[in-house]
Amino acid sequence: MLDNNLKTQLKAYLEKLSKPVELIATLDDGAKSAEIRDLLVDIAGLSDKVSFREENDKPVRKPSFLITNPGKETGPRFAGSPMGHEFTSLVLALLQTGGHPSKEAQELLDQVAALEGDFHFETYYSLSCHNCPDVVQALNLMAVINPRISHTAIDGGVFQNEIQERNIMGVPAVFLNGKEFGQGRLSLAEIVSKVDTNADKRAAEALNQREAYEVLIVGSGPAGAAAAIYSARKGIRTGLMGERFGGQVLDTVDIENYISVQKTEGAKLAGALRAHVDDYDVDVIDAQSAIKLIPAAAEGGLHAVETATGAVLKTRSLIIATGARWRNMNVPGENEYRTKGVTYCPHCDGPLFKGKRVAVIGGGNSGVEAAIDLAGIVEHVTLLEFAGEMRADQVLQNKLRSLHNVDVILNAQTTEVKGDGSKVTGLQYVDRVTQQSHQLPLAGIFVQIGLLPNTNWLEGTVERTKMGEIIIDARCETSVKGVFAAGDCTTVPYKQIIIASGEGAKASLSAFDHLIRTKPAQ
Repeated sequence: MLDNNLKTQLKAYLEKLSKPVELIATLDDGAKSAEIRDLLVDIAGLSDKVSFREENDKPVRKPSFLITNPGKETGPRFAGSPMGHEFTSLVLALLQTGGHPSKEAQELLDQVAALEGDFHFETYYSLSCHNCPDVVQALNLMAVINPRISHTAIDGGVFQNEIQERNIMGVPAVFLNGKEFGQGRLSLAEIVSKVDTNADKRAAEALNQREAYEVLIVGSGPAGAAAAIYSARKGIRTGLMGERFGGQVLDTVDIENYISVQKTEGAKLAGALRAHVDDYDVDVIDAQSAIKLIPAAAEGGLHAVETATGAVLKTRSLIIATGARWRNMNVPGENEYRTKGVTYCPHCDGPLFKGKRVAVIGGGNSGVEAAIDLAGIVEHVTLLEFAGEMRADQVLQNKLRSLHNVDVILNAQTTEVKGDGSKVTGLQYVDRVTQQSHQLPLAGIFVQIGLLPNTNWLEGTVERTKMGEIIIDARCETSVKGVFAAGDCTTVPYKQIIIASGEGAKASLSAFDHLIRTKPAQ
């Protein structure tokens, strides 16, 4: 099942086990069970601390296997194949079950261990989904730490019947005790916050005790990470607050234009950013979002940022690096059928539409790339572009036009998403030239029409454009003294990872220059 290269790498990892691990499989006579048996036999053969046995009469999904310790019946379970992007999840589950410590903050781990109640999580994933591993790994870790928490990671490609029964049209899809819990990327902190009813209150109380920062960065994507590193290197008190470390990078699959790194993946780059930040004395505040900026009353005074949990953080200088989010179509039916056929990630959700007809909205690079990727999975792709011509690079357009199962419709204005109450059945669009209305029968709609800056929380404070972008000068300074901004949330042209990183560094240097030239207000 595993090639020699993977065996060599996995064997080295398994040497880190400090206690025995048992793999208990529940299998049938199918081909997928045979694959999983071969995989588990290979793993058990790489370490004397790993054993494997079958219990095929257990009332659980087949094929599946539990990762536990001898004499125990708790721990993470995989139903189906943990290969592709989920192989890392398998390795981490083995290590953590075997006593290797997690890199998560001890305070968060203690919070998981103290959770009261029984929590049975199920996560549906696809092997091509780059968002799924974070969710699977977080819930696996919770199942390792707390015996009253169970987690089954389910390969949607193997258990297609459940995908249909539960009407799952986007992954990762998480269920808690049989009910829908969440969809899309979730961090450990976000999951714990949702199940621990007092978590937000305790987090706010703890944050309110923090001393004022010399520089506080709001947003933990590439711009925020670069700003934090540059600030910390100056030896000043630095805070970095964000909803999820890595930001939009986490939603990016292949990255081939980050200079000096020939090719990487979004999740890997986000991990490298976090590791680099952790090398410095930066107070990282995860799973927190800003809802209000209160500028300093006088030059040299403290700016205040209010969080969604009710905390207030104060700082002498502020760098806003909140990035952007996918733009919505804003048509009837879009919100109703979000995750029920309306989706924004072709890499994650494309496999769920295998053999079906789908549409891609948007003729820029992201839209054309999505259509090309989907064409290899689905029955047919229709790309709808609002303008009279596509904006994608010509090489991408040429590739798209060469595909036999793709149609392109120009001058198409999507006006409504159609559905049957539980899932998408089609869309309606208007031909902007003839003004005629048309209907397309579809199972899925992939929206790829650009970005909107995450700046609504700044209403009435810093100056923004009509599109919501923060207006900055060449030094990344905003209209408010001591408040700087960087990255995709600003007016800087070209929304690229490497540009955001450079802007974050520039904003940090400007903030430091402001601090040394501005006398603190009394």
